Amino acid sequence: MEESRFYRFFRPLIPKPLRPLALKYQAVLSYLFFGVLTTLVNFLLYFPLSRVMHYLAANVLAWIGAVLFAYLTNRAFVFEDKRTGAAHFLRQGAAFAGARLFSLGMEEGMLLLLIEKLGVNADLTKVLAAVVVTALNWFFSKYLIFRKEG
Repeated sequence: MEESRFYRFFRPLIPKPLRPLALKYQAVLSYLFFGVLTTLVNFLLYFPLSRVMHYLAANVLAWIGAVLFAYLTNRAFVFEDKRTGAAHFLRQGAAFAGARLFSLGMEEGMLLLLIEKLGVNADLTKVLAAVVVTALNWFFSKYLIFRKEG
């Protein structure tokens, strides 16, 4: 199995007995790693913004920042898409944004339902929604947007 950039970077930190396992699951590990960073970008934008504007508007602005970060890191480090050309980059970026727009709709719906209708704590709801959205985004990215050709 070919080593990814992510695996090569972190290999010195991985205990030798765990390296075969890390190599086998390098795509999932890198997605989770950059997913955590993407979620951090989202939260770092959402929580301060939600204190000064409506939580749904804050969520959309946080989403935009997180999607930009996620597309660039997923393309370069997680799925290592080496295809070039402006047309491909724009087409792929549009597909990525479209899939993320769908998951944003799911997240907004969860926030609205759980906070407004069921009275669940807004911050807890945001964290729960992030878990659901992460799984949905993995599916879209792996099987639709960054799938290997051939």
